[in-house]
This record gives sequence, structure tokens and C-alpha cells, in this order.
Amino acid sequence: MISKNAYRYGWSPIIIIGMHRSGTTMLTRALGELGLFIGKHLEENHESIFFMNLNNWLMRQCGAEWDQPDPFHRLAEAPDIRAWMVQRLDCFLRSPRVIFYLGTSRYMRWRTPFRLDRPWGWKDPRNTYTLRLWLDLFPQAKVVHIYRHGVDVAQSLKMRAEKLFAVSRDKSFCVDWLRVRPREATNTIRCLQLEGGFSLWEEYMAEAQRQVAKLGERALEIRYETLLEDPLPWLEKLTGFCDLSCEKRQMESIAKRLHQGRAYSYRTVPSLAKFAEGVSARLKAWGYSA
Repeated sequence: MISKNAYRYGWSPIIIIGMHRSGTTMLTRALGELGLFIGKHLEENHESIFFMNLNNWLMRQCGAEWDQPDPFHRLAEAPDIRAWMVQRLDCFLRSPRVIFYLGTSRYMRWRTPFRLDRPWGWKDPRNTYTLRLWLDLFPQAKVVHIYRHGVDVAQSLKMRAEKLFAVSRDKSFCVDWLRVRPREATNTIRCLQLEGGFSLWEEYMAEAQRQVAKLGERALEIRYETLLEDPLPWLEKLTGFCDLSCEKRQMESIAKRLHQGRAYSYRTVPSLAKFAEGVSARLKAWGYSA
């Protein structure tokens, strides 16, 4: 029997969305082990470089960035521009460039993800905003949304931003003479403060839940902390949702590697616990407490 997720010549994708630092990498790695094809060439966060570049391209057409996503609404709400962008995406997915997603052997056989004979998809937190265009191209796609406590997200973003700034600050100026890279030192400037990262989390949560509400049974939401607390039932649910064939012992092996101690990490740091108290009403709006 052909799954309801089969589309055109092959399968519709599984599109993974969610705020940065919310467990999307952990989830995607698990799905890859369960049998979901997520791309041949991946960067360190398990994102397909091919789709990551396309999402970057989409967002920059309207001056948006991952940490300043609001301008993307204007693009998505402009029918003519949106239709043209979707046509461009269709062309990219049928062009030789897609070899960076498929890999050489799959490209020689299928030429485009539209014809893949197995469940496939990709992860990128920016999918949260670009999803509307991807659904224009793949109207039967399924969506997995994972979300995490906002204070843990904000702290993780802050630590990453500080690390990136330190690396940029310590580089030799001679390197800059050779090539100036846009937004290098300030790539995550909004997230250098907890409030900046937290408000960004709120924006992503609002956008993700708007999209998920429209999809009904074609969307699955997972709370990061709940997944870590009891992973096996959720892995079984993901396997069925994504039409994957996987033995239970493999799911059990993956479940053992998910560390429950990573949930609610902010509670062990007094300054973060205090910050959480200050935003308790805002956390409550998304089903979390301080």
C-alpha cells in the first residue's frame, strides 16, 4: 500500500521545524538512524547544506535573517513574489545542484527528491518561517515541530553567541583584509542578552504554532523535555508518523542515548532561575513554568 505521504513520483518530505537550540539536531539525528533520509552532505548540526542554503536565500530576499525573521512575513504575504519564489525552488530541486542533497548515486538514479522511493526530509530551524513556501511546493508534506523551555534556549543561544564573538574578535585583521564577511562578529548580537534570545524564542514559537494549527494530522508536535523523560513512545510515534520501517530494538538503542538531565538545565543556575521568575507569565503562555 502506498502511504498517504507518497506524492507525485515519490514521497512528500518530512519538514522539521523549531526554534534554534530546541533539540532539532537531536531529533534529526534520531530520525536519520530510524531511516529518514535527511541528505548526503550535512553540516555539524545535521542540517542539509543544500536546503540550508535555499532557506538562507529565501530569507535574504526580504532582508530577513534567522535572528531577525519578521521581514519574511512580508514576502510570504505577497502573492506574486511568493509564487515566483516557489517556482525558483522547484527549479533548484530539479537542477544539478540537488546532487549536494541526494549525493552522486541517488542523483544519478533519481535526479530530484520528487522521485525518491523512500521517506526523506530535512531539518532547519528557519523552516519555521519558510514553511509556507515549502508547503506550496509540497502540499502533502508532513511537519515535525520540537520545542523546548525558553530560558534553556536563551541561555544556549547566549553561550553560542559569546563563543562566536570571541572567535571573531581574536582573529587577525590580516584575514579581514583578504575577505570581509557580512555579520561575522555580530552574527548573533541579539542573542548576547538573555532577553534577546528569549523574545526570539517567543517569535519562533508563535510562528510554529500558527503553521502547525493549519496542518491537523499532518503535523506532530514534540516537547523536548517530554521526549527526554520517556523517549521510546515518542520514537515509536515518530516512526509511524514518518512512515519509517524500524525494529523496536533500534529505537530502544537510540532512547538509551537521550539524556534526561539536559531538560530544565536553567534550574541549576541561580541567575537563570531568577530570569525565569521574571518572565514566568510569558513562559505560561507556552505551557511552561518558571
